[in-house]
Amino acid sequence: MEELFKVVVIGPESTGKSTLSEFLASHYETMWVPEYARRYIEELPRPYEQSDLLAMAQGQLALEAERAKLANRLLVCDTDLHVIRVWSEHKYGACDPWIVAAIAERRYDLYLLTYIDIPWEEDPQREHPDPAMREYFYNVYKEIVQSSGVPWVEVRGSFEAREATAVKAIDQLLGANQR
Repeated sequence: MEELFKVVVIGPESTGKSTLSEFLASHYETMWVPEYARRYIEELPRPYEQSDLLAMAQGQLALEAERAKLANRLLVCDTDLHVIRVWSEHKYGACDPWIVAAIAERRYDLYLLTYIDIPWEEDPQREHPDPAMREYFYNVYKEIVQSSGVPWVEVRGSFEAREATAVKAIDQLLGANQR
């Protein structure tokens, strides 16, 4: 069985993560894992609460496992549990221990950190359009990827520049792991 490489696109809200993830899955003819929390919140008949974050995390991992079975050598993840942890700690001051433990158990091969240099797009699920907050969250995610022990690349600029940077990084990952 061929090894499956997992790439996570991570970064603040409205930085093109979903667009980039979908592009990469198409480019590499493989699967991508959308952000489960988005679907969860859309179907929730009330505002989400801290307890919902555990269900979102579990749903994210279940969706990742489902898509991994269908992936072609590469799985592109539009977020990981670090995002839920950051959100929980920021909004509620704490994170469910199950989420923290699940983060420690997960292994990924590459992080693509999306920079805040594209315009904010309004969305009812997004909460922090303020440029200072976007920069704050970018720095939080940068610290996470820097301390993860996993290779990471910052993607910035136009969508075309982001796509080119991401493809180069993934090509290097896949090429370095040729048998």
